[in-house]
Amino acid sequence: MYDRWLTPRPQRVDNGVMTGRTPLPRRVEVLAGLSVAIDLGLGQPAEHMLRSAVIACRLCDRLGLDRTQRATTYYATLLMWIGCHADSQEYARWFGDDIAVRSDAYLVDWSGIPYFRFLLGNVGRGEPVGHRVKTLATLFRDARGQIATLVHSHCMSAAALARHIGLGPDVERVIAYTYERFDGGGLPRGAAGEDIPIEMRVAQLADMVEVHQRAYGVDGAVAMARSRRGGQFDPTIVDAFVADPDAVLSPGDDDPWGCAMSLAPETEIALDDAGLDALVTAIGDFGDLKCPFALGHSRGVATIVDTAARHLGMSMVEVDTARRAAHLHDVGRIGVSSQIWSKPGELSGAEWERVRMHPYLTDRVLMRIPGFGDIAAIARAHHEHLDGTGYPLGLGGAALGRAQRLLTVAVAYQSALEPRPYRDAYPAERAASRIRERADRGVLDGECVEAVLVAAGHKRARVRRDDTLTPRETEILGLVARGMSNREIAARLVLSEKTVRNHVERTYTKIGAANRVGASLYALEHGLVAPVAEDTSG
Repeated sequence: MYDRWLTPRPQRVDNGVMTGRTPLPRRVEVLAGLSVAIDLGLGQPAEHMLRSAVIACRLCDRLGLDRTQRATTYYATLLMWIGCHADSQEYARWFGDDIAVRSDAYLVDWSGIPYFRFLLGNVGRGEPVGHRVKTLATLFRDARGQIATLVHSHCMSAAALARHIGLGPDVERVIAYTYERFDGGGLPRGAAGEDIPIEMRVAQLADMVEVHQRAYGVDGAVAMARSRRGGQFDPTIVDAFVADPDAVLSPGDDDPWGCAMSLAPETEIALDDAGLDALVTAIGDFGDLKCPFALGHSRGVATIVDTAARHLGMSMVEVDTARRAAHLHDVGRIGVSSQIWSKPGELSGAEWERVRMHPYLTDRVLMRIPGFGDIAAIARAHHEHLDGTGYPLGLGGAALGRAQRLLTVAVAYQSALEPRPYRDAYPAERAASRIRERADRGVLDGECVEAVLVAAGHKRARVRRDDTLTPRETEILGLVARGMSNREIAARLVLSEKTVRNHVERTYTKIGAANRVGASLYALEHGLVAPVAEDTSG
């Protein structure tokens, strides 16, 4: 199978037009991006799981594991906590800030009195005293049973998600043992010793020593591993680590992404369009699991965006990019505590600031994936408004392209149809009237509102723009605004230069522009400037 980064990708024909496409990422690169999203839910710095996977591979080499075991260990380590956010609402119920508790849990041994003290100190974290006392009483009537229920939920969720994103049966089997301990004191099976797959025994140590090295240095990581030898961890694996910890922990740490990619198995697996669509759909589903009330949200938004973008006459490159951004727009939600998402009342100023950060967190995840720059630029703007009142950057008007405007409208419409902790779901007609009212106030793009409503099955109320540009004229206007000459546009769209010139002249007449500057300003004001896709034909 060819490597998409080395071989020029064939151009795609859209409505008779040859359109250059940016090379698609490899499968492992998208999964590595997913691991960064998992880091958010764990309260760990970006690339924690990537660094852990590197450590795990070095341990595999020291232990003499075969190629298949090493590959399974790599993916099991990278995504072992993929189920962590699926039970975040339950964690928030018991512990308040689910992300803070998960982060702090790395620093204690999950056994005996220290763990009991940890649980006791974190029950109802951030909640009023009365609520904490009530929660404590409920939890400690059957503490192990309550924790076992959470762990079982995690393991089932992790296995299902591993299957959903196509990780294969070996990885699915291994990550079901994430909470088990070598001494048999773990959950949910109470598996012990070699009953726990070797791949998970390696992954568990790699995950922990990465955090402890970062917090306390190499000596701290070694001390932690030795203190849990024979308890949480397999003595053989601990011994392999402490024999030369610097060699396991140090090389390549200045570029964890590059190091993890160099050690990744199956690096030759490239993605075609169908494979990428399946993967981004699964990742969108993964993000929605953070909040049960949002289940199916990203799929719904993506379906609307796909249909509405075609209705607007966007090119197939723009349609594909916008749809993928719609699937992925909410992965940053994982980085905000369920304590906030599930709050039925008004948010405090500090809580609201954390909510405003989630599009930025989406951007952090997507920008790590090669070739996802355009997707990230659209996804991170899904709460920006034309009048500059949105977040996280307060962009407006000319700063927002058509795909960004469209995604914002689709998110607003789909969200209105869904229940929230502070309100019931709205009927379709009320959801439609809400976004039309926001368009009338200049918050949302009117043309995108009507396209979304048509896509959602509503009758078209009115056309917001009166320039009557055809899809071809709209496309050419966007390229003119990007500074391309008539000759360059003709070559790009496989048209004659005369045909392009005629299109440009008619477009100028329709929009009332006297020259390229006027046309460019019009295109900016109406969100018609799309990124110029990279030509990979040469």
